[in-house]
Amino acid sequence: MNAVLEPDLHALVAEVAAGLLASGRQLVAAESCTGGWIAKTCTDLPGSSRWFRGGVVAYCNELKVALLGVSAGTIASAGAVSEAVVREMAAGALERLGGEVAIAVSGIAGPEGGAAGKPVGTVWLAWAKRCDTGVQVHAVAACFVGDREQVRRMAVHRALVGVLETTSPP
Repeated sequence: MNAVLEPDLHALVAEVAAGLLASGRQLVAAESCTGGWIAKTCTDLPGSSRWFRGGVVAYCNELKVALLGVSAGTIASAGAVSEAVVREMAAGALERLGGEVAIAVSGIAGPEGGAAGKPVGTVWLAWAKRCDTGVQVHAVAACFVGDREQVRRMAVHRALVGVLETTSPP
């Protein structure tokens, strides 16, 4: 992925806002490696309180459990940077923070922390949305290349793109 610039994020969040406002839905965020950057990007847009409820930065595993309802067993068996954990983070954000759409992100931004099978730049993202049949959750893995800031910025960008994909009409 090419470099993501701040104006790119602002344009993208404006598109997210327009879609959420048009559908009457609100967004919540459960962030780990992005450290609140998704929430910051959303709230940079004036009027964001009409479509962005807020978020949780759960950087340590204990807060993922306490604040988002992630199972300690899931973290122990799959690891904090995993599909299972971001799915539980997204569902937990909807349950505990409200809203109709949630973003969850957990990853290894570096420069340290990578391991075999989970190198630096590995990020798991999930999106949850309320629908007539309950809550639907979709998750994807990405491996971004760059320094810590670049990995985090690309994760924010991918998370917001995912909101557009999640909220677009079928």
